[in-house]
Amino acid sequence: MLKCWRLHSQYRQFISDGLNSLSESDRLRLQGSYQNSLDKLLMLDLDLLLDVLRPYYSSTGRPAILQPEIFRSLMLMIDCGFTSIKKWHAHLRSDSLLTFLIGCTGNKLPSLGSHYDFINRLWLRNSDLERDALKHLYRYNFNRKPKKGKLKKGQKLPVRKPGVIKQVALAAKANHSFASFERLLQEIFVKLAVIPSTKCGLIDSSALTVAGDGTCLPVSSSSYGIKTCTCKADGNWNCKCNRRFSDPGARWGWDSSKEIWFYGHTIYLLSCYCKQYHTDLPLYFRILNANRHDGVSGVVALAEYRELCPDLPIKNIVLDSAHDNYPTYELCNEWNIIPFIDLNPSNNGNLAYPGAVTVNEKGVPICAGGHPMVNWGICNDKNRRKWRCPLACGKIKECSCKAECSPSEYGRVIYTKPSDDPRIFTPVPRGTKAFKDKFKTRTCSERINTRILNDYHVEHMKIRGKKRYSFFTMLACTQIHLDARRKKEQIQKTA
Repeated sequence: MLKCWRLHSQYRQFISDGLNSLSESDRLRLQGSYQNSLDKLLMLDLDLLLDVLRPYYSSTGRPAILQPEIFRSLMLMIDCGFTSIKKWHAHLRSDSLLTFLIGCTGNKLPSLGSHYDFINRLWLRNSDLERDALKHLYRYNFNRKPKKGKLKKGQKLPVRKPGVIKQVALAAKANHSFASFERLLQEIFVKLAVIPSTKCGLIDSSALTVAGDGTCLPVSSSSYGIKTCTCKADGNWNCKCNRRFSDPGARWGWDSSKEIWFYGHTIYLLSCYCKQYHTDLPLYFRILNANRHDGVSGVVALAEYRELCPDLPIKNIVLDSAHDNYPTYELCNEWNIIPFIDLNPSNNGNLAYPGAVTVNEKGVPICAGGHPMVNWGICNDKNRRKWRCPLACGKIKECSCKAECSPSEYGRVIYTKPSDDPRIFTPVPRGTKAFKDKFKTRTCSERINTRILNDYHVEHMKIRGKKRYSFFTMLACTQIHLDARRKKEQIQKTA
C-alpha cells in the first residue's frame, strides 16, 4: 500500500528547518562537497511519481514507507560516485549529513532490503519468472564468444536476420506496442526529467532535433557461467556440464570504436542538444542485447518514443551509418520526420532509383559532362527537388558537353523526387551546409554516452542484470537533466 508519501513541499521545509541545526563541520562539508547534490534534490519533485506508482502497490496490507526517501537515496548514491548499493547504505548509515540530505533522521532510515525491493517493484516482470531464469541451467556453449576474429575498422556488427528491420518497421507503422519490462522506468524518466526540462525551455518542442545511438555496456558477469556440478571435485576441470548464469540476458557484441568484442548489454539512447545553454539531454533510453543491431534498435526507439512523448514530436532525426536502410527512411517519411543519416559504405550501389539519371553517393545528379549539378531548391507544389546546369549557374567555366546539352541560357534542369529513392534523395541533400550543420548535432549522443557510463559510473556498477542496469541508467539520465536545469538557473542568476 502506497500511503505514507511525504510531499515535496514537506521535504523542502524539512531541509530548510534542518540547515540551521547542522553542526559547523557539516555545514562546511555541505558547502564544499554536497551543495550541488542538495540543489538537485530540491529540484527533483517526486510528487510527479505518486499517480504513476500507485497502481503498482497493493491497496491493502502494511503501508510502504519512505519511498521518496529511497529514490533520493539512490539518486544521491550515483551523484556521490558509489557503485555498490550495499556499500552506499553502510556509508549512508554512518553519515548524518547524507541521511539529512535524503530527508531522513538517524532513527528513520530506509533499510538495505527496502532499496532492493523498490528497484524490483519498478521492473514489470513476474518476480517468480525472474528467479527461475537465475536458477535455470543453460548449456555449456550457451553464450560463447563469436568464433570470427575482429571486424574491419569502423565496421558495424551485421544484422543477424536479413529483413528483420523491415519487419520491425512494418510493425511500428501498424502501431504495434514494443513495451518492455522497463516501460515503467521510462515513464518515470519522462515525468521527472523530460517534461520539466521542456517546460523550462531546455527542449525545443516546436522543432526538435534528436540524435540516436547505441553504446556498449560491458558487465563483470562471466560468459562461462557458474558450475553447479561435482566434476571439479572428481578431478575433471574442463567439464561441459550445464551451468548457471548470474546475468542470463548478457550477450557478446562488437564495439566498433574500440574494435573489440565485449560481453554485456547495449544502451540505446535518443538525445538532443540545447544550443542556448550548451547542454546535452537524453530523451529516451532502453537496455538491449549486445548483439542487437542498431538499425533494429533505432526503429523500436522511434516507436516507443512516440508513445512515451506524444506531445513532444520529433522534427529531425540524426543517425549514424548503422541506420542506413530503406525501412528507416520510409518510416521517417511516414511519420513526417526529416532523416539525417550517414551513408553506410557497404551499401554503395544499392539504389532504388531507376538508372535514367546518374547520381553520386550523396544523391546529386551528374550532368552529361560529368559535373555535379547545382541544387536549386524544392518545388513544394510537386514535392520534388530542382537541379540546374553547373555551367549556366557559373559554378564551372567550361563544359565539354555544352553544345549537346540544353540550348536554353537557363541550362538543363533535372528534377528528383524523394519518393523515387528516399535513401539517396533525402529532403535535405547530403553534402549541403544545412545537412552538415544538422549532422554535427549527433555528437550530443556521444557526450551523453560518456556521461552515463563514466560520470555517473553505470559501466562500473557492482550489479547484475538488465533490471538494475536499466534502473541506474534512468537515474543517470535524470541526473543529467537536473545538471542542465541547475546550469540554466546559474546562468540566469549571473546574467
